[in-house]
Amino acid sequence: MKEKNILLILILLFLGFYFMPITNNLFQESLFSAVYLLHDYARKHVLTCLVPAMFIAGAISIFVKKDVVLKYLGCGSNKLLSYGIASVSGSILAVCSCTILPLFASIRKRGAGLGPAVTFLFSGPAINIAAIFLTFSVLGFSIGLARVISAISLSIIVGVSMALIFRERSEGGKLYLEESTEASVSSRILITFFFSLVMILVVNGLSIGPSLKYITMGILTLVVALIAIFKLSKETSKSWLKETWHFSKMLIPLLFIGVFIAGFIMPLIPQYLIEQIVGKNNVLGNLIASIFGAFMYFSTLTEIPILQALIAKGMAKGPALALLLAGPSLSLPNMLVIRKVLGSKRTIVYVMLVILYSTIAGLIFGNI
Repeated sequence: MKEKNILLILILLFLGFYFMPITNNLFQESLFSAVYLLHDYARKHVLTCLVPAMFIAGAISIFVKKDVVLKYLGCGSNKLLSYGIASVSGSILAVCSCTILPLFASIRKRGAGLGPAVTFLFSGPAINIAAIFLTFSVLGFSIGLARVISAISLSIIVGVSMALIFRERSEGGKLYLEESTEASVSSRILITFFFSLVMILVVNGLSIGPSLKYITMGILTLVVALIAIFKLSKETSKSWLKETWHFSKMLIPLLFIGVFIAGFIMPLIPQYLIEQIVGKNNVLGNLIASIFGAFMYFSTLTEIPILQALIAKGMAKGPALALLLAGPSLSLPNMLVIRKVLGSKRTIVYVMLVILYSTIAGLIFGNI
């Protein structure tokens, strides 16, 4: 069944449940929670985060040469270099587990090996600069430092594990999806084009006044539009928009469905039980925190105030780190899209590895 049909069914179900008598307060609360989270996600993230990420993904597919991707992130590249680049390259982007997906899909399409691509997928949301500074400020130096070290280390370990489990050979960059057209544009124009696109995401993540933020983002958007109109050929611009639309129709319906389901599940989880279980730094506490973080949706930076509240109510520091690692890097919407890109088997293994390694990291940190 196509994603748009699934989304239509969800909308019809919502309308039906909304207008029919409901006696189950918990079900009603879950339904409104799902609608609220979907509305909040669409309002805060689609236009300023997800849409720019889609355009960046489309630009990568058109302008980034496969030889470059294969050289630095491909299966045959230098492992130390490829994993090192992948583990820190998302640090400047204030992206969540969903916004990183089109970028992950695009570098995968251009020939990035499974290991480096997964390393980028895991590390991007966990180590963006805004999240790291806020973690140090709100949660303290020790857990902030632990987050930085653990996120970078685990991203590499997860990527290497995936590469070892699912061995693959590079085939000239044709790992999945259709072949894309590479465009010839002057380096200066191309750098300005990419810089402006990326800075839209960066500026959106800065803690500055709304007026300054949106004026700056508007100027950057204007620069991108002017380059596309006056500096790129008509065919190149069409190819870029076509690739952007390809990623959008592949990812956005699944993200919306996943956010809706995550919002529906949230009220069904007894918070007092979670707080009791994760109050101790043991295997069960860290495992529950990792699983909870992996399946729930945390928009950019929201994991920090949530953790602050849980820690104030007695959450141990080990489970706190476990949730801080698994939460930003995974979510139910994120899983649905990863499955579209990697397939069911690889997605299941990736989720299990993130939960396992986050649990271990929490146990280690809790005993230091």
